[in-house]
Amino acid sequence: MPDRFKTVLLFGMPGVGKGTQGKILGHIPGFFHLACGEVFRSLDVNSDLGKQVMQYSSRGELVPDELTIEMWRNNVHAQTVLSLFKPKADLLILDGIPRNVPQAKAMESHLEVLKVIHLVCKDRDAMAHRMRRRALKENRLDDADEKVIRRRFEVYDRETRPVLEFYPPAIVSEIDSIGSPAEVLQHVLQVLVPIQNTHFHNPLGG
Repeated sequence: MPDRFKTVLLFGMPGVGKGTQGKILGHIPGFFHLACGEVFRSLDVNSDLGKQVMQYSSRGELVPDELTIEMWRNNVHAQTVLSLFKPKADLLILDGIPRNVPQAKAMESHLEVLKVIHLVCKDRDAMAHRMRRRALKENRLDDADEKVIRRRFEVYDRETRPVLEFYPPAIVSEIDSIGSPAEVLQHVLQVLVPIQNTHFHNPLGG
């Protein structure tokens, strides 16, 4: 297993479509998608780490950065052991982590960030409408609350958006997230395919 994983970060405000793009990319050979939410959901709550995490989440508190990163490391290790993620062949697509600058700093020893895909939507009202519609469709009624949505935007502005400034501007690519998932994917792949070709040998490419 390499010291640092060749990585692309999917970045953007809540509701911008990171999860949708990540899931699609994860089905394309040569890309491995890992969402922070999946890491939390797959945690064994009876393990030592799981019990520590539950102490915070059961009180409605944020899980500390060091625990979040340890969970992430354990999950990535498990995926490599199962050969679901092959670091020498797959570009790692991360979604939802790092969530703040301290996490970004702490993960530097694990990640070689080749590109940050910044999905952009300048119309927050349209974004809130999209999130409400999605929440109702998926029966997540809390997420359909306008106040909850606006609070998530505030947390993003305060804690997560500064992560963009942590990485060199040269590796950040802005992509408009308004459009069909296929349209947005087309623009994402225009950025990612050259990176994949540069860093990974394509066995079908001769």
